[in-house]
Amino acid sequence: MTGLRAFPRNGHAGGVAASTPALSRLPLVIAALLATICGAQKAVSQSTYILATGRRLPYLYAISLDAALAPANDNTPNAIVSRAKVALDRLDGQLLGDPANLVVSDDGGTVYVVNHHGAIDNVEFRQHGGRGMIAVLDVDDILDPDNDKTANALRQHIDSGGFGALGVVLRPDLLIIGNAENHLTEDGGNRITFIDRRTGSLRATVELGLGSPGFACEEYPVPYAAPYGPPRNLAVLAPGPRLGCFPNPNGLALGRSSDGGDYLFSANGGTNDVSVISLDRALAGDRLAEIGRIPMQVGPWGITATPDGRYVIVANGGSQRERRSGNTISIIDVDRASAGLEAAEVARLLIGTDAPEEQTHPLIPSVTPDGREVIVPNVRADNVSIVDLDLALAGDPDAEVARIPLSRADGRPARPKGSAITSDGRYVVISGGPGSQPFAEETGYVYVIDLGSRRVIGTVTGVGNDPYNLALVRR
Repeated sequence: MTGLRAFPRNGHAGGVAASTPALSRLPLVIAALLATICGAQKAVSQSTYILATGRRLPYLYAISLDAALAPANDNTPNAIVSRAKVALDRLDGQLLGDPANLVVSDDGGTVYVVNHHGAIDNVEFRQHGGRGMIAVLDVDDILDPDNDKTANALRQHIDSGGFGALGVVLRPDLLIIGNAENHLTEDGGNRITFIDRRTGSLRATVELGLGSPGFACEEYPVPYAAPYGPPRNLAVLAPGPRLGCFPNPNGLALGRSSDGGDYLFSANGGTNDVSVISLDRALAGDRLAEIGRIPMQVGPWGITATPDGRYVIVANGGSQRERRSGNTISIIDVDRASAGLEAAEVARLLIGTDAPEEQTHPLIPSVTPDGREVIVPNVRADNVSIVDLDLALAGDPDAEVARIPLSRADGRPARPKGSAITSDGRYVVISGGPGSQPFAEETGYVYVIDLGSRRVIGTVTGVGNDPYNLALVRR
């Protein structure tokens, strides 16, 4: 719109001139009004999409939440909008990649996908300890159906700075990555790396201390200096009774103390504990920024924080050291952990079962936007727990306020793993699947749970092969 032209009244000159202040501002007022209307229309027209990592089938799946909620699409793949490759094909046409985790930028325009073992062929690579890689994809291109099963959304690959990359935390200029393994081994990881988001440059590394009760690891100084460096002269294949030297950091979460300090928490599957890391010291280049350890039940894997950062929730999943899984979540008080106080684990709750001996294997928890409830998928129990955080902190054994069973139309186990919650706190989406070979089979499911009614109201089939974590975007 170029403005309003002033015409004289009754064809005579001397009418209301365009320079009159009220009229001279009118074009700007109308333009602002139109912009507001267009912005409101755009906001109203936005939809929510689920991004799910396909894991052994190396696509990132984009799923329309609205379509997933439509009864006609229940137990079908119809809600899948597109599948984006997380690596270029090998020159012989073989799909590559191992997408296990992801994080979305604050503006919702970019997603960083953690290829756990890098750009590998899952059929050929049957070992742990591949070089971790981050695939950077454009969300708008992911959501374009014309890009289905292409690499058109892929912008770049970033080396994780280690092996077996898994945990990821987003900072304004950095990616923080937990590297859970070592070269061709499931054991031997102790590095958390800090990667520049724009260039992919490795900016810093924190080396977690080695050892746990019974495993002093005196031969391995930290930080490493030649000729030291794992693995050497210790068992490296997991599980095994001699393991326990290396922490093997899995999930990562950021917590904030009441005085405003930021701390990074690492779930260590190799030493059955959680590391507390001073983020300020790490960002200053201190390789020994780990300030404490908190023992857990067993094999912590998934980890998240409340919206205010005051509490960190840890899923005691599966041990990399021994053949057993956990059945609890732990709640860490960030103030106590950052101060190095004992009893920083202020609550531990049995979930997914009423039998203390049953191994439920909780995996990737999420916290509702209001900070009141924790959602936890239990892999081996084939259910999802909803935990009231206040009740858990009060020590109430009935803090698990709901337990939602998951099933599949083919009768196979649901094996839920990842979780994410819509911004309005109305729905939680859960990924899962038993996995299968050949890996090309799309055996994964995504379940949509209504948090008000506590029931599954939509199921999307054909989502990858053994899918892990997922995220939500609005576009």
